[in-house]
Amino acid sequence: MQVHESTIVATPADLRIDGARLWDSLMQLAQIGATDKGGVCRLALTELDRQARELFIAWAKEIGCSVRVDAIGNIFVRRAGLRDDLPPVMTGSHIDTQPTGGKFDGNYGVLAGLEVLRTLADANVQTVAPLEVAVWTNEEGSRFVPVMMGSGVFAGAFTLEHALAQRDREGVSVRDALTAIGYAGESGKPHTVGAYFEAHIEQGPVLEAHDKTIGVVQGALGQRWYDVTVHGMEAHAGPTPMELRRDALLVAADLIHAVNRIALDHAPHGRGTVGWLDVHPNSRNVIPGRVTLTVDLRAADDTTLTAMDAALRATCSTASEKNGIAVDVEQVVYFPPQPFAAELVGAVKQGADRLGLSSMDVISGAGHDAVYLARVAPAAMIFVPCKDGISHNEIEDARADHLEAGCNVLLQAMLDAALKLGSAPA
Repeated sequence: MQVHESTIVATPADLRIDGARLWDSLMQLAQIGATDKGGVCRLALTELDRQARELFIAWAKEIGCSVRVDAIGNIFVRRAGLRDDLPPVMTGSHIDTQPTGGKFDGNYGVLAGLEVLRTLADANVQTVAPLEVAVWTNEEGSRFVPVMMGSGVFAGAFTLEHALAQRDREGVSVRDALTAIGYAGESGKPHTVGAYFEAHIEQGPVLEAHDKTIGVVQGALGQRWYDVTVHGMEAHAGPTPMELRRDALLVAADLIHAVNRIALDHAPHGRGTVGWLDVHPNSRNVIPGRVTLTVDLRAADDTTLTAMDAALRATCSTASEKNGIAVDVEQVVYFPPQPFAAELVGAVKQGADRLGLSSMDVISGAGHDAVYLARVAPAAMIFVPCKDGISHNEIEDARADHLEAGCNVLLQAMLDAALKLGSAPA
């Protein structure tokens, strides 16, 4: 059986989403967990999360979508296709937030997907392949770790049992939290996905700085996280001469500068951050005897990331020998760089061009659910600017016209993918 383009009653070029409706939906969702500063605090698997889930599901059912919830609480709303046996073209993101989160991080991707389905329903467009919008559980990792939990389980990055056993600071497990809000769904093997797109605010300043509307995301940076511990010796700050000190903080300060240098040496996509320090004994008149610092290295390809890893370890070894103190390096996280599917990336670019929107190629510096989905399906992302590049902050903001533009690109890309899946022999 061959299904041709004429099966679809409108082509992508004919359709546009309702930007005002998208904005109104975002603002309604933002009322659930709204903060005094204009942001949102809606942690995963809380009562507020339940309310947000219920609102999204109600909107999906209004346009005739079916709803399924899996065992980790991921929600899949489905608009049937003419060939419902085909794997779906999926989009989605998350609706949990940081404690001081904004209105758009994650939420935009979910509601952009809903707006695509609403637009097709309004126009009575029937796609060949089915379409789905996913709400992934606990992407932020603010209440439970690991981050990107729902998509990670779906993609097999870790087991369902491991995720269900994780506990928050009050000792509540993911399993119990899912049950408490009524989202402990059905078990079973994750279904096949034909293509996955995720629309997202950039969460950085690049698009705004270049005055571009659409970021065509080529992939996501790989990440290596470390705990580095410098072992010196505590001593009295007064009687101990400078040349006889074993100051762990002084060595740590040099390492912080080195992390910055390593990133700059691997431009343009190298990243290096020391985000946390623990100084012992942390007393005003005691020379620090031990300092633990975190190091976050990122790069667009594994060769570069491996070179940065080697540079960090060499720097720590040199610091140890030079100062006569131990410097321990423990890698605690490794996410390999994740390129996105060339065909889907091309569909995003083509959609932006078709709509006359300015665009540029970008790399995602942050982790997203699409990074895990790319392990099991062709995947791509669409970025739109956010004001001053600020995210994970209550003042996070984005322009309505940019959000509308990104959603229109999502519509174009999803329809193109659905058509190509439907054109394959049965």
